[in-house]
Amino acid sequence: MKLHEYQAKDLFREYGVPVPQGIVAETVDDAVDAARQLKAKEDATLFVVKAQIHAGGRGKGGGVKLAHSIGEVRDHADDILGMNLVTHQTGAEGQKVRKILVTKGVDIAQEYYLGVTLDREKSMNAIMVSTEGGVDIETVAEESPEKIEKVWVDPSIGLRPFQARQLAFAMGLEGDAFEQAMSLIQGLYEAFEETDSTLAEINPLVETPSGDLAAVDAKVNLDDNALFRHPDLEEKRDLHEEDPVEVEAGEHGLSYIKLDGNVGCMVNGAGLAMATMDIIKLAGGDPANFLDVGGAASAETVEAGLRIIPEEGKQLLDESDISLRSAVLLKDAADEVTEALGERV
Repeated sequence: MKLHEYQAKDLFREYGVPVPQGIVAETVDDAVDAARQLKAKEDATLFVVKAQIHAGGRGKGGGVKLAHSIGEVRDHADDILGMNLVTHQTGAEGQKVRKILVTKGVDIAQEYYLGVTLDREKSMNAIMVSTEGGVDIETVAEESPEKIEKVWVDPSIGLRPFQARQLAFAMGLEGDAFEQAMSLIQGLYEAFEETDSTLAEINPLVETPSGDLAAVDAKVNLDDNALFRHPDLEEKRDLHEEDPVEVEAGEHGLSYIKLDGNVGCMVNGAGLAMATMDIIKLAGGDPANFLDVGGAASAETVEAGLRIIPEEGKQLLDESDISLRSAVLLKDAADEVTEALGERV
């Protein structure tokens, strides 16, 4: 589950991460009111109007605008709200903008990258910093890997002070900015760990001319399997930002991930699902989805899965472990769906 930028920033504030003041808006009038509040309370003279969608590359797509007056905030809000924002992460279809974040602008002397993620190969958490902030960390890793400093944190021990110092040194910071960085790194790591996140990222983390650090962007991905421990965070889910087919599958207790292939897969058990996808690739096909109905599937869940896949206009391959699920159950569900959908199955 992904959080919006404004939600991630609210979370970071709770852990002492410095974040510029901002107000979320869903209408142009709300955006103007937000700018007026920031001007009155924060003495803001520069504003940033940012589209709130679950995708990166918003600036290049026209979803992030600077405003030097409240009038410009109004104009930018009018342009961005309701637009279909296309970025390299949304695909050609884009994503409709329903909310914007109006923030106080920050003078920038230097941009950095700071992120915490889960390294599954090492079974540890990885913290990364780079002096190449403001661009995708994947691009930096590919073109200038030497500019990324990474430390691994044993979750049973936690982040140790010497590791935070190592990262702050790698950022080239000194004096008060160095101390700020150590505190900020600790706060971000705690936010990541205590919310069961799979990613907590600040890109860019900026240093102002006066030496203050601020997170001007924020990204958080939560582990869906741990949401039962965080009902307050689950309430922040924005279904508008998720694939409607994946949402429907989730309502039926199905594990579904949409892919770009032409062969639909319905399998029980994640291991068998991945093996089936490998077989499809070896045979020259491409999986259209990952759909695991689970070992305790009922006729209703199987029927729901069989209904979902034809909606994508794909061929269907079902591979099931009969020891886990009755073949009769599968046949009955298939008969029901075939009768209902006719030629689509």
